[in-house]
Amino acid sequence: MKKIVLDCAQMTGKKALHDYLAQKLELPFYYGHNLDALYDCLTEIKPCCITFLHISELKALGDYGQSLLNVFQDAALENKNLQIEPE
Repeated sequence: MKKIVLDCAQMTGKKALHDYLAQKLELPFYYGHNLDALYDCLTEIKPCCITFLHISELKALGDYGQSLLNVFQDAALENKNLQIEPE
């Protein structure tokens, strides 16, 4: 299973967050750079385990940071190939 480490310190704003995720998760070129598109991609992702580093940094994004985490958790419930591990 592929292991991916996401450094939340790199997610300094919405654009930076989505650009970073697109690169690290190797999302398709048509990725819409929003949370709905992220969910769609995560529910179809190949087997992988994602670990978040510096998760407290997402507080700087306010509600959007929490929504991002919710998207990962919801997608993991839908896609059994996706595992999320805490820091």
